[in-house]
Amino acid sequence: MPPMDAVAGEAPFIEARDLVKQFGGMRVVDGMSIALARGEMVGLIGPNGAGKSTMFNLLAGSLRPTSGEIIMDGADISSEGPETRIAHGLGRTFQIPRPFGEMTVLENVLTGGQGQSGERLWVNFLRPRRVATEEKAAVEKARGLLDFLRLTPLALEPARVLSGGQRKLLELARILMADPQAILLDEPAAGVNPALLELIIDRVQALHAQGRTILLIEHNMEMVARLCSRVAVMATGRLLAQGTPGEVARDPAVLRAYLGSTA
Repeated sequence: MPPMDAVAGEAPFIEARDLVKQFGGMRVVDGMSIALARGEMVGLIGPNGAGKSTMFNLLAGSLRPTSGEIIMDGADISSEGPETRIAHGLGRTFQIPRPFGEMTVLENVLTGGQGQSGERLWVNFLRPRRVATEEKAAVEKARGLLDFLRLTPLALEPARVLSGGQRKLLELARILMADPQAILLDEPAAGVNPALLELIIDRVQALHAQGRTILLIEHNMEMVARLCSRVAVMATGRLLAQGTPGEVARDPAVLRAYLGSTA
């Protein structure tokens, strides 16, 4: 199947080409293709069992494809793991965040920093001033992200006290420490109360306004419609439909996939 078109006239920033993921004799992802332009926000939806989570994990690097390619900014990252993809500028969140419960919220955010000199033992002895300067900058950056995500009052609290929605915001702050150009958001609305959901939507819109590329997997269709100008629908491991939220909501094939043959 041809890839889902990115913005007309632009080369895709992220592109998956004919991805297949097979577990034993079962193809959970079966020739799925999708493309995102730089700075675009796209929703990926589908009924339970459609293969969305597996597709998401293929893009994030948690799983390796059986076949097919994943291209980011012209580079083939198909065989690279999550730690290498974050270096390419691709970050991801998880549907169920698992912060370090006994560490403070601020300390959790700091774990997302990349390439700190202090990570190498010898530098701590030979370049202590350099390490101290970098650590100070990292703390300032982490505090700025907590402020952006409205978590500053909880900065010195242990992460275990956070609600589900606050944990999702914390995870987003941790990912942002690595300055990703593209973010894969895994069901950010799941289990979140309405007040925090509005904050999450507002902050995702702000990240998009900064020019970040975002792929959103979400069951909350109202959220998808508010955030995404384009939506791709998966069913049985394949691309079923694509278009604006309104177009896919009226697509008979999509209605049948979600509601059955009587739709």
